[in-house]
Amino acid sequence: MSVPPNKRICQIIKLKPSAVAEYKACHAAVWPGVLATLERAHIVDYSINYYPPLDLLIATMKYTGTDYESDMAKVAEDPDTQRWWKMTDGMQESLVEGATGSGGEVPWWASVEEVFRFEGKP
Repeated sequence: MSVPPNKRICQIIKLKPSAVAEYKACHAAVWPGVLATLERAHIVDYSINYYPPLDLLIATMKYTGTDYESDMAKVAEDPDTQRWWKMTDGMQESLVEGATGSGGEVPWWASVEEVFRFEGKP
């Protein structure tokens, strides 16, 4: 997936109802190594929101680099990130057919098309 610099990305996944408290707790204290890896991969302004009526997690982020595929491959190779995904993937249910987990051939989180953007004045 070719992503231009300063591209916003939105992704969704289901959160298992039994994992809500644990998911929120681990995200209240994300491991420094995971955050450092995201920063090295040019991911900024990253947030995950939860919509309880649909058990839906909604992630938004900006990518400021120039080679998205390469940067995401580096994220997937990071040992801290791999351990993080092992912990959090079990709390989630992918909406992507054939997905088996984060970092796999098939994306774990489903990409959502942007249909409107208003930047406003800085």
